[in-house]
Amino acid sequence: MEHISNMNKKKPDALIWPVNLFKSVVNKAPDWPDSISGLAYNPFRPGQSPYNHIYPTREQIKEDLLLIRPLTRHVRTYSVEQTLACIPEIAEELGMSVTLGIWIGWDGKRNDRELIEGVKLANQYPSVRRLIIGNEALLRNDVTVSQLIDYIQTARRSVNVPVSTSEGWQQWHDTPKLADHVEFIAAHVLPFREFVPVTQAGSAVLARANELRLMFPEKPLILSEIGWPDKGNFRRRTIAYNAEQSIYLRSQLALLNQSGLDYFVREAFDQQWKTEEGLPGPHWGLFDAQRKIKSPLQGPVKIRASWRSEVPRLIADWQPDNWRTTVLVFAALYALLLGVGISYAQSLSMWVALPIVLAWATSLLIGTGIQGYEFLESCWGPEEPRSFPPLRAYAGPLPKVSIHVPCYNEPPDMVKLTLDALQRLDYPSFEVLIIDNNTQDPEVWKPIEQYCRQLGPRFRFFHVNPLREAL
Repeated sequence: MEHISNMNKKKPDALIWPVNLFKSVVNKAPDWPDSISGLAYNPFRPGQSPYNHIYPTREQIKEDLLLIRPLTRHVRTYSVEQTLACIPEIAEELGMSVTLGIWIGWDGKRNDRELIEGVKLANQYPSVRRLIIGNEALLRNDVTVSQLIDYIQTARRSVNVPVSTSEGWQQWHDTPKLADHVEFIAAHVLPFREFVPVTQAGSAVLARANELRLMFPEKPLILSEIGWPDKGNFRRRTIAYNAEQSIYLRSQLALLNQSGLDYFVREAFDQQWKTEEGLPGPHWGLFDAQRKIKSPLQGPVKIRASWRSEVPRLIADWQPDNWRTTVLVFAALYALLLGVGISYAQSLSMWVALPIVLAWATSLLIGTGIQGYEFLESCWGPEEPRSFPPLRAYAGPLPKVSIHVPCYNEPPDMVKLTLDALQRLDYPSFEVLIIDNNTQDPEVWKPIEQYCRQLGPRFRFFHVNPLREAL
């Protein structure tokens, strides 16, 4: 069996890299199995996301499950918000089963709503085989261990199906007391995140699974996320392509099916909204966002190298081995620039030319270095972008917010839509002041005044005529 070229090993001769731009490798990975243990399922399509509160319809969810059913009869979900709560019912109609996820985050009120809805669905639909309370909630530091245990215990008292939480294998290793409060271990094992080359990823997953079995011999183990994205970057030396994703999954599934482990492949469909996870985030799907299969499930996999993979490897091959060599290279470049500068400044006296050339060479070397670094970082920089997490909830009462909406001769229907949007704000203490400025026609401003009365005391309307400009 041929494999992808070693990603962590330097080539013996960096000068052969142009040949690799035209090189293809054929990998004879095992065919996709007739059935797999399960697929992680997020149903969001392009333009939909939990962030903008646009959710798929029941019909779209049913289309997805019909597409998934030939591959597996079991799916894992992450939330029961809005139409996601329809998944157990639709799955039951299609003869499928669900490991139902309840989202646990920093918002305690939402957590309570999710828990109530999830318990109701677990008791209502036999298609729900397990309940997972939270997904990497401890990793994100959204809740404490004791808070998560409270949610788990509440669920266990309320349902008749096994209950657990889903975390990375490291979290289970570092927080073993969590296992005392769950009925099975649900662990993510994602070698891509740990910089493991694709050729070693399958054995790495089995090694982690064996570690967890030894740590928690009394608890059934489920690998609640295994997978590989089809996009990545060089910093991790795991430049992912569709071919690598296909090779990893087909090889990994063969090993897991032989071992008898339960697992969920992350994930059924690409999720374009998962940009906070960096470049790989939206690209873990077996299908793309348009519901087309991304990689061949049978037969040989052809891998084509590209300049985006070979250029960074060339840079790595030419990288100096120690700081002394680095200093020597920069000194040589600096001396070369000084020589060029002096040759062009011969018409000037030396005491004038020398400081000018020194300043020019220094600024050119530094500027070129900065620009080059920024270019390389933009192409092959860090996976994780800067994070801007939401503000945590206050322990005490939230401050009151006054929202002012000035308007002048605005169409009443447009203003009403604005007010409807403000009314949907999920914030306990706010007011909206609508100040109509010098609108002469009562047919324009009167309907807005009446609509504010319908919306309640939070919405206050002021018609000011005349309102002079402040000096």
